[in-house]
Amino acid sequence: MAVKNKYSILLPTYNERRNLPIITWLLNRTFTENNLDWELIIIDDASPDGTQTVAKQLINAYGSNRIKLQPRAGKLGLGTAYVHGLQFATGNFVIIMDADFSHHPKFISRMVAKQAEGDYDIVTGTRYAGDGGVFGWDLKRKFVSRGANLFADTVLRPGVSDLTGSFRLYKKAVLQEVIRRTESKGYTFQMEMMVRAKGMGFKVAEVPITFVDRLYGESKLGGDEIVEYAKGVLNLWLKV
Repeated sequence: MAVKNKYSILLPTYNERRNLPIITWLLNRTFTENNLDWELIIIDDASPDGTQTVAKQLINAYGSNRIKLQPRAGKLGLGTAYVHGLQFATGNFVIIMDADFSHHPKFISRMVAKQAEGDYDIVTGTRYAGDGGVFGWDLKRKFVSRGANLFADTVLRPGVSDLTGSFRLYKKAVLQEVIRRTESKGYTFQMEMMVRAKGMGFKVAEVPITFVDRLYGESKLGGDEIVEYAKGVLNLWLKV
């Protein structure tokens, strides 16, 4: 008899009190409609806005088998958030995404279908292929992001069109292995994970997604991050 798949969503949060109930409702709807088993692991970095209070209310509403809160003591970076959350994941697949609606849960069913199609190790959402796209960004931001991806693609040749995207489906064992080898902790973390995965011979597929700029709160991308990103690409090129 085939093993029933279970999907663990790792959701790093910082001041996402307003977004969390809606994203949880959308996740529940997506997984219920597609008859998939799931759990949501909220990795909160000591948000001062009451994110954890909301998370506890969601546990009461959906049940502790569906929603888990695994907080940390402070803002410790995205890479370590995934490492932390992964310890508590009980699914054989892990989905990483953002809590701010830039990633719509409706694309998860496409990722799941794509994974099954070719038994892929990783399915990554792309803003830059098929009918994917970006909404809510000005032209400059689009150029910076597209340019960053083209720069990385030219230097690193990973064969995926969206290296900096952070909406991905992994086989859990693959994610554990890739994270173990990844050294970056900041903004270049997603990119390094994909380059390492390709270098290790894992099978990667892409699914077009529409990325929407965050509804509430501040975007975290500025000039310093762009410099850090460029350094990260060149650093990876030397190492991988």
